[in-house]
Amino acid sequence: MTEDQQLINDEKLVDIFKALSNATRLKILQMLKEPEKNFPPQVHVRKGDDFSGGVCVGDIRDKIDIGQSTTSQYLSLLQQSGLLEAKRIGQWTYYRRNEEVIKQLEEFIGKNL
Repeated sequence: MTEDQQLINDEKLVDIFKALSNATRLKILQMLKEPEKNFPPQVHVRKGDDFSGGVCVGDIRDKIDIGQSTTSQYLSLLQQSGLLEAKRIGQWTYYRRNEEVIKQLEEFIGKNL
């Protein structure tokens, strides 16, 4: 993969490490690694929605036991860093891990740190 094809540049790395510098945000990312194990079934995500592994904000909030606005802030920061993807389905917003960015982060750490 060339530098032009990489999703992660130095600026993006700073955003990623900032997003991971909070224990609750890190926990969210870890729980989303196995959504079927850590969250209830996502009844509003239909097979045709093509967002498997997505978890509703409310279920994430319930699991980490913090307020709605803080949860939304944390999820937004993780999304802006590229670690999460979001999709609105009806009145609900679902989040899932962006495995491509996480893979590139793993490769960067393995090669450079």
